[in-house]
Amino acid sequence: MTAQFNMKDYRKNLGNIGTIFRKELRSYFNSPVAYVVIIVFLAFIEWFYVSDIFKINLASVRELFSLVPWIFVFVIPAITMRLIAEEKKAGTIELLTTLPLMDAEIVLGKFFAAWALICIALVPTLIHVVTIAFLGDLDKGPVVGGYLGLMLMAGLYVSVGLFASSLSENQIVAMIIGLVLMFALMILDKILIYLPGFIIGVVEYLGVDSHFSSIARGVIDTRDLIFFASFLGFMLYLSTLSLSRRKW
Repeated sequence: MTAQFNMKDYRKNLGNIGTIFRKELRSYFNSPVAYVVIIVFLAFIEWFYVSDIFKINLASVRELFSLVPWIFVFVIPAITMRLIAEEKKAGTIELLTTLPLMDAEIVLGKFFAAWALICIALVPTLIHVVTIAFLGDLDKGPVVGGYLGLMLMAGLYVSVGLFASSLSENQIVAMIIGLVLMFALMILDKILIYLPGFIIGVVEYLGVDSHFSSIARGVIDTRDLIFFASFLGFMLYLSTLSLSRRKW
């Protein structure tokens, strides 16, 4: 009986998360948000990546994987800023929480919707991979690793942006907080020479770009996967706690 009860609860939780997910993802595509984000995202890639290819006369996906993480830093805060902040400002968060939903289900549903939107935006970039594959030999390992790393990085940044959105009902403030946090995570491993030796190891480990670069080389290290999974989970936990503050 206990196992059946737990399985029912599990299915109910998944159902609630799926409902929030579909609602949020639909809201993106029912408004200009999704289309603007995807167009801006691809425009940045076309402007910087394609122009660099013609300048250096070298077709490689390595430059693509170096560029996209920086575009994430500016695009993802714009996507995530509304997730909870908009609900708070409009007062709909109270209505949402009166439904038979757990705070964690609301957070996860919104997280997966924003993450899915970023992953959808990545799909058109595959045209560059196909083009380069036609031009010459393409090492598939770094390509698969690069896209896996981009999806993991996008998930982590979405969780950071979601947490930032939970801190304020002002979307602009939430966007700025998210941008600052993501930018800091991006440059941590690049400021090691300015830090005292006793904290270099910790700061280096927290640098997102170093873990991404390792995966993008085609080396799938469990330590990198654990970093993304644990950091992402921790940020979602903080978002759930922040959302629960209204009950205190």
